[in-house]
Amino acid sequence: MSGTSLTRRRFIELGRHTAAVTLAAAAAPASVFAQVGRQETARGRPMPDDVSLPSTPPRSKRPDSVGYAIVGLGNYALNQMMPRFSQSARSHMAALVSGNPEKLRRVGDAYGVPADARYSYEQYDRIGTDRRIDAVYIVLPTGLHADYTVRAFAAGKHVLCEKPMALSSADCERMIAAGRRANRRLMIAYRVHFEPHNIEAMALMRRRAAGNIRFVRTEQLSRTDPSSTPAENWRLDKALAGGGPLEDYGIYGLQAALYLTNEMPESITAVTFRPANDPRFAQVFASVASQLRFPSGAIGQLMTSYDSSGANLVHVRGDTGALIMDPATGYKGHNMRLEGRERRDFSLGDPTVQFAGQLDNFSDAIRDGSTIRTPGEMGLRDIRLMEAIYAAAETGRAVRLSPDGRMLR
Repeated sequence: MSGTSLTRRRFIELGRHTAAVTLAAAAAPASVFAQVGRQETARGRPMPDDVSLPSTPPRSKRPDSVGYAIVGLGNYALNQMMPRFSQSARSHMAALVSGNPEKLRRVGDAYGVPADARYSYEQYDRIGTDRRIDAVYIVLPTGLHADYTVRAFAAGKHVLCEKPMALSSADCERMIAAGRRANRRLMIAYRVHFEPHNIEAMALMRRRAAGNIRFVRTEQLSRTDPSSTPAENWRLDKALAGGGPLEDYGIYGLQAALYLTNEMPESITAVTFRPANDPRFAQVFASVASQLRFPSGAIGQLMTSYDSSGANLVHVRGDTGALIMDPATGYKGHNMRLEGRERRDFSLGDPTVQFAGQLDNFSDAIRDGSTIRTPGEMGLRDIRLMEAIYAAAETGRAVRLSPDGRMLR
């Protein structure tokens, strides 16, 4: 999901409030990721204004196609992922889960999902008895990922979960453990691992097309509507979004720094910023910047913000050349250029194939036992690194890391 879009806004109605929510300008990781004394409840919201539903239901798939229950019918699910099921060879929509009966009816009719395979959130646990459902695709705000994933595993279903995986490494570990107990597969929806430009960028850096990497700079920046508040935009709500732009949009830059260097950082420094008297940032940070030092000597500089003019940049500079991706990790419109000994502009086809590629990878893993390219362990790794970024920002000191992303004492 892109941080430039306020997708699924007004999707979550929060339950009882038992404590005021505040966040210091440089909060500790525990306070960033922890719950805030209330019960989050998924409730359906009206159909987004810009949705275009199919005029005819999709055709039937082959007998071994994996049936998915789509959990959460917000903007991203409706506009990006659900239309791509028709492009997947081995995936189909078997069920829908939403709290809005009218939206459930309209979307179900458009996609040919039977009426008895349309569930409310209160009925979610009943999916365990529906043999048409092999897997669930959780497209809910981040603060709900862990609960709905664990419940899906308890129902005997495989899980494809949107990024970021959860709001804490403890929740990620709980999700992984639940999948292992149920003997079911878990994948995190890191779509760019299936996007042609990013796939080629990984290959170029593995063969040192820019030489030995010295720097990686990433910018994932957007400006949230000045009229937004946490009550209407879940990305500004700490209990649902954690620290804010880092988890939502900056995770693409963090991922790029890892898959292009093919290294894990050994230390991290960071700063955070939250302007005073701006209701958008009463609970989350406006901006987060971090510096990663890798064992090879490469340095990563990562910037993300909800209060900046937009950017989606990944820039790798080696000792003999450079790779510039701008835009780097969106839904479409990618540009990529290699400089140095090799000079080339890349046009690698339709970036939207990333959505079907992600589905195909997970469906093949379910049916054939093949490798998941973006497993739960990857999601856990990234949350550990984000916890380290917040810890570094709080202390003002470098945080040292173990190879699996855990902070060293």
